[in-house]
Amino acid sequence: MANGNVIRGTRVGAGPSGENERGQAAPRTRVEFHCANGHTSKPTFAVDADIPDEWDCPKCGMPAGKDAENPPAARSAEPYKTHIAYVRERRTDADGAALLDEALQKLRARRGEI
Repeated sequence: MANGNVIRGTRVGAGPSGENERGQAAPRTRVEFHCANGHTSKPTFAVDADIPDEWDCPKCGMPAGKDAENPPAARSAEPYKTHIAYVRERRTDADGAALLDEALQKLRARRGEI
């Protein structure tokens, strides 16, 4: 049941594509980055762009550099800290006990227990 006016393989707004419609592409350059795991990535940059010294490897996430013989070392990641760990860095146990006593006194005063 093919209909003669059906257009297949196109979408609304589709038309001839290419440089004639969009204009000329900006000049680009590909730069090789190498990580410590032996992966190579080749991102594309504009010719006039500042090319970074390091790039994150898309395969393993390690830092990658331009020198294949001496790739950058892995960054040291700090372990995840909980909220209470950050509080303990700022306060001593004596400070915590004093704050707790003050809060309990306010609570008891509101309840009328004092």
